[in-house]
Amino acid sequence: MAEAPIAVVLADVDGTLVTQEKVLTERAVNAVKSLREHGIQCAVTSGRPPRGMAMLIEPLGLTTPISAFNGGVIVRPDMSVIEQKTIPQRLVAPAIELLLAHGLDAWLYSGADWLVRDPDAPHVHHEARTVQFAPTVVASFDGVEDVAKIVGVSDDLKLVASATAAARERFGDHVSAAQSQPYYLDITHPQANKGEVVSYLSHALGIPAEQFATIGDMPNDVLMFARSGLSIAMGNASAEVQRAARRVTASNEDEGFAKAIERFVLSQTGPGPAD
Repeated sequence: MAEAPIAVVLADVDGTLVTQEKVLTERAVNAVKSLREHGIQCAVTSGRPPRGMAMLIEPLGLTTPISAFNGGVIVRPDMSVIEQKTIPQRLVAPAIELLLAHGLDAWLYSGADWLVRDPDAPHVHHEARTVQFAPTVVASFDGVEDVAKIVGVSDDLKLVASATAAARERFGDHVSAAQSQPYYLDITHPQANKGEVVSYLSHALGIPAEQFATIGDMPNDVLMFARSGLSIAMGNASAEVQRAARRVTASNEDEGFAKAIERFVLSQTGPGPAD
């Protein structure tokens, strides 16, 4: 039986669509342009907040819903909210306590706000450069409501992995706990994960999930791999993530996203529409 033609490419952002320096290369932009020319839509999903993905919209010509916080908040390209899923309020304080007990710093995202307690803690400045806006510094997280994402942060990668396992064991199916980077543990609503993003976009766009190609580099991308017709792991992904995908491309420092589009998606299509 012939495989269904790819109609949508759903891409992770950090470690996939952009380089380590958060640069969107000309070749990546041209790859997305080529998708459009062949009638294939492009969508993005990330652990980033919505504002942290705004800089991608114009260069990529995005018209599809944008899935921030791993699908916890879905917005239109004009940043208006389509829907959002927040962490159950009763679990916010216990989740923060678990992160701190494992030696991780904690960040909260509520509405448009990124809340931190220490502006000089690890990765705060790096994240601010990445998402292109500064956090709000608070003395305490007490009383914060409508939390879309809690992030545990540490440069001790074993601690992050241990905290991830502990969060899954303690909270079970009441939250989604996954690493968006080796040094970030994202805790979100249980349906705020990239597998659910595929299902949401499939319904919203009226395109079967088997006609989606997904591409990513981290464990939180594996769920969207499982629901799509074609899954592609980046060359900079771990061996475990690569095993979960049907194809492997080059690293994000070696135009892996563009090469994947050219080799695994566009190679399956005919010439694009004539100008």
